[in-house]
Amino acid sequence: MDFTLIETLRFEPGTGFLRLDQHMRRLGRSADALGFRQPVKADAALKDAVNGAQTPLRVRLTMNFRGRVEVTVTPFEPVAENTIWRIRIAQKTRLRSDDALYRHKTSRREPYEAARAEFSPEEADEVLLLNERGEICEGSFTNVFVQGADGILMTPPLSSGLLPGILRADLIRERKARAEVLKPENLHGRPLFVGNALRGLIRAELVEAVEKAVA
Repeated sequence: MDFTLIETLRFEPGTGFLRLDQHMRRLGRSADALGFRQPVKADAALKDAVNGAQTPLRVRLTMNFRGRVEVTVTPFEPVAENTIWRIRIAQKTRLRSDDALYRHKTSRREPYEAARAEFSPEEADEVLLLNERGEICEGSFTNVFVQGADGILMTPPLSSGLLPGILRADLIRERKARAEVLKPENLHGRPLFVGNALRGLIRAELVEAVEKAVA
């Protein structure tokens, strides 16, 4: 498969694409950083893909190094407000904080897929990855947030090695979140969330790995 850049957007009838400008800016920055051409007619491709849609959609845009864009859509069901996801921490898979590739959303997703494969869907709704220093980076498809005593959400900094998510950037810009190094012990006894631009913020609870070792 060709090496591609990816953006996953949410489309709502009557509203349109959520955070479209932010997605396109990130795509352009990643193209510059990785030596891709800028996207060709991305806006037109997105509009064509959702033409006539009457229900929420998950819209996936992929772009190759020549700037060629492909768009696919699938039905999307928003996460219910009272949902609580079970979160586990990958034990075998780690991200390197100095690997700049994973600061861009691309088709190279091997560590995320490996982390996700450590647990079955029944064991975890999302899996968090650590870096070589034992710092929390991100989930396999979400950013992670922990609520501090002041009510502000704390989320790992880019220096820990992670994708700068669209939702994460918005929350920081709105001063609802701030970047702070987090370790697994920082997740205890505090409200925990994961989220992305497609699904929004989702309440979560950490399931301890030691449970798997109980005889």
